[in-house]
Amino acid sequence: MPVLMILLMGAGIVVLNLPAGGLMRRVAFPLALVLLLAQALFALAPSAAEGLGWPTTIFGITPLADSLTRLLVLSIAIVGIAALLVGQSRCLDPGRRFNFINLLLLCCAGMNGIVAVSDLFTLYIFIEIAATASFVLIVYNKGRDSYEGAFKYFLLSAVATTLILAAIGILMMYAGGTSFEAVGRALAGGPGSSMALLAVLLFLGGLFIKSGLVPFHGWLPDAYSTAPNPVSVLLAGIVTKATGVYALIRLTTDVFGLSQQIAAVLLFVGTISIFVGALAALGQRDFKRMLAYSSISQVGYIIVGLGAGNALGVAGAIFHLFNHSIFKSLLFVNAAAVEESTGTTDIRKLGGLSSRMRFTGVTSMVGFLSAAGIPPLSGFWSKLLIIIALFQAGHPVYAALAILASLITLAYFLVLQRRVFFGEVAAGLESVRDAGGWVLVPSVILAGIIVAVGVFFPYILGSFVAPFQGFAW
Repeated sequence: MPVLMILLMGAGIVVLNLPAGGLMRRVAFPLALVLLLAQALFALAPSAAEGLGWPTTIFGITPLADSLTRLLVLSIAIVGIAALLVGQSRCLDPGRRFNFINLLLLCCAGMNGIVAVSDLFTLYIFIEIAATASFVLIVYNKGRDSYEGAFKYFLLSAVATTLILAAIGILMMYAGGTSFEAVGRALAGGPGSSMALLAVLLFLGGLFIKSGLVPFHGWLPDAYSTAPNPVSVLLAGIVTKATGVYALIRLTTDVFGLSQQIAAVLLFVGTISIFVGALAALGQRDFKRMLAYSSISQVGYIIVGLGAGNALGVAGAIFHLFNHSIFKSLLFVNAAAVEESTGTTDIRKLGGLSSRMRFTGVTSMVGFLSAAGIPPLSGFWSKLLIIIALFQAGHPVYAALAILASLITLAYFLVLQRRVFFGEVAAGLESVRDAGGWVLVPSVILAGIIVAVGVFFPYILGSFVAPFQGFAW
């Protein structure tokens, strides 16, 4: 299945760019949709992909095929479909829509590689593929603010790249190779070399930047809020999670090991990110920018769960990674709906939209409550696992802070919901209606996933999370 996922998007890009006149532009959307739906199907039923007889290695590397890879492949497909549908609404020019779909598939191909490979250098290559596609997508509308956001992303990504490459070079000399197995074995059996420790810290620093964690978060609010709406969905929903957060989970659990020192760093950085993101979100006046700062806070929860250092904490981190991908994609889809219907995302110019945009208002409430950790929605269960894990690991202060931050999250989302959707309809918006079907369909689907995962969360834990941690649920 992993080899198929890596090659699937690449093959789609090749097919779309065959010299066939205008035919490829006409089939670009349905082809991309079929590829992403197939990816979701293969993630849910990997035996279907294995039955196709694809090879088990690529570029001499045996890809990972565990439940964590499947969960990320599924997340990439779901968020990719949502971004594709929103893009179908926003990119009216056929040529621009065709180029957007190519870049979307390239980004998905890079992310599929990230979550499947078992080699540090190959991981870096796929991170750069996804990042390069993201740079271009951010500036797709060629606006001044978009260029600024992309430049900040590019600048800090260059720093992250330098750190990661330096770390890979040191680890290669230390371990004699760059495969996860070789590096993990060398770090586990070595005498604790200061150079090896430096390499691990450099790699973690690079991934902190890619994840948008505090104090390396400067690029994230500008990139998320100034990118075109379908790109914001993709970036906030999965790109940051795949290029940074997933890699942190994979490497700390499978390669570097969750030592006390690493766990302490993760707990501190994660907690700071939770509060800085939440408090900054309180003061925002733009819908998308508030959601961007909220993303920093929610990623902090994932890192804190990982820093708990026990199986339940890692399970909570993985589960919250998936949940955050879904509810944050939903909220950015709804931000796109609000902008499409009203022409603005300035909270001061909005109000009373629930009476005019009923689907958007209801699904936004589902997303907000899930992000705040309100039962029985999906976000509640992952946050609960993280908080319990912190208590079990002997970190009651961090657990209490996580609970407090959830109250702050609930506060700023209720403020946003009240200002945008509740109350009297703002002047000039009396004739506003819900956005078109291309935006409403992913909104309803994502809200349905949030509710379904919340109700049937033992299935997700038993099928995707618990097997990775090696315990029965």
